[in-house]
Amino acid sequence: MFKKSIELKSHQRLSGADRKKLKRSIKDRFPRASDSDLDSLLPPKVEITVTKFQNRVHVYGVEGGFPVLFDVDGRGSQIFPTVYALWKAPDMLPCLLLKGGEVSRYIIGGADLMFPGISIPPEGLPSFLAGEPWAVKVPGNPAPIAVGSTTMSSTEALKAGLRGKALKITHYYRDLLWESVEGHYVPNAGFFEDVVLEDPALSFSHASDPCDDVTESSCNQQADINEKEVGDSSEATDIHSVPVNAENDTAEEITSSVADLKVTDNASPEESIIDDQHPLSTEDVDTLLDKCLLQALHTTVKDNDLPMPGSTLWSNHVLPCRPSGITLDIKKSSHKKLSKWLLAKSSAGLITVKEDKYKKETVLVSVNRKHQDYSSFKPEKRKLEKSEQTSDHSANEIRSNKMLEVAEIFKPSVHVNPIFNAVGADTGKLYSASEATEIVFKYVDRENLVKATNKSIVVLDAILCDALFKGAIKKGSSYPTEIHKKDIGATFVSRMQAHHVVTRGNESVVRKGGLKTIQIITERRQGNKKVTKLSGMETFLINPEALASELQKKFACSTTVGELPGRKGEEVVVQGGVIDDLAKHLIEQYGIPKRYIEVLDKTRK
Repeated sequence: MFKKSIELKSHQRLSGADRKKLKRSIKDRFPRASDSDLDSLLPPKVEITVTKFQNRVHVYGVEGGFPVLFDVDGRGSQIFPTVYALWKAPDMLPCLLLKGGEVSRYIIGGADLMFPGISIPPEGLPSFLAGEPWAVKVPGNPAPIAVGSTTMSSTEALKAGLRGKALKITHYYRDLLWESVEGHYVPNAGFFEDVVLEDPALSFSHASDPCDDVTESSCNQQADINEKEVGDSSEATDIHSVPVNAENDTAEEITSSVADLKVTDNASPEESIIDDQHPLSTEDVDTLLDKCLLQALHTTVKDNDLPMPGSTLWSNHVLPCRPSGITLDIKKSSHKKLSKWLLAKSSAGLITVKEDKYKKETVLVSVNRKHQDYSSFKPEKRKLEKSEQTSDHSANEIRSNKMLEVAEIFKPSVHVNPIFNAVGADTGKLYSASEATEIVFKYVDRENLVKATNKSIVVLDAILCDALFKGAIKKGSSYPTEIHKKDIGATFVSRMQAHHVVTRGNESVVRKGGLKTIQIITERRQGNKKVTKLSGMETFLINPEALASELQKKFACSTTVGELPGRKGEEVVVQGGVIDDLAKHLIEQYGIPKRYIEVLDKTRK
């Protein structure tokens, strides 16, 4: 399911009602999950986000944390935990044990699990029904490596002689969902890039793995991480069809939205073990927090990015600045909460923050770059800075490609074709207004139509008169015999077919008719909530999906893209009344002239 990149549809926070509904679905789906398991996966006072994809898959995660659940069809009936969730809540699913660590190469390579690859306990195959979620793990390693659903019941499997496909794997270690998090990690030193073996930390104390038995009791005796979840996968391959040296082909990123979830650095297994053995004290965490904040303020937080939500500051700027192999947890500091820490820094004068009453979030407003702590801090030269500079450079290149050029052009019509033919001009070519005016004056000079007694007047012959006025004069009215020079150009152009050409970077398109404007409308919906609708952006070569993703990050709100009701095109719906900021963004970032933007605020009285 997560073998290939999936196109993002939307990313938003869960409402209180949806959060309760999700918890009820989890309890129904996983009756073995305890309340403590649910609280560890979905903390009560932490925002939960849902990322929706075009293939109807929903991925749930803690804001600023790891993805913990995914819903195969988006209806709540096929919800499964990620391996990150199973490493935290081991009592959610039963588990199947592989015959050896080498078999894990196939699972990591994207294959389904076959019955010949499963280690059957002495008491026999455990009982299960078709379509049940199960997890997969390696002997001697308590951490699961994949989740999937059974393809047949245990009775059917025994009748088939334990042959065929046992699990359809929907998610596994090192697939795109696991790699989507910048700080993806492994639970122990037994996890390698292409294989999972027994945990060296446990091998010395276990002559034989208690989880050689796949029953629930044996799995629960192992350690903290045992059971797993599973979902169907139409893309999974047969385990026998994958070569032994199968390479892991999950180098692509799943999406920008899930990729924004950052918690821990990509530390090596040894560093993870050391970090667990030597936890930081409260004073050390406070010092590390201040250092990471100053590093971020010096390197990645720019004044033109402000104001910035506190959650964005934490996940996109502070966390990436922590040392490699260190897990930074605000709850282990003396402040306990992100908002209290930011308020403390604001009281010290380093930054200025304010509370967003509607979103109930602390927002970074400004940075005091003259503060003593800021001035005395010397930022480290890290690889992160280089990557950020590269990203900034790429962003500048993209922004340069967003520069817009709009031109009105005209095609000769049946009315003016005789004029073009008379001067030898191409009637199939597109002309600017000035070029078309030159054509008609060339005809005037060729036919010597300038009035001798008044050089500002052009005398109309039959061809020029028909070109300018045929069909435009009311019946009973006489045709004019002369026209002023200053009017002849505009009249001549108005008789041609209007076209327009829009150029953005290396992309250019010519369309018939006049240039349609972008419409931005703010209106109220049920519950007195404001939404801002944007339509017509396709005219200016703006991709609605890309724009929605950009606005979601800029305004820290949910966005959706849908078809315009009753007419062709798409509209972007932004939660909140951002009509003025949106118009300004289109002008500054996309170069849209003000005259091509129509604004209507229906919420103003």
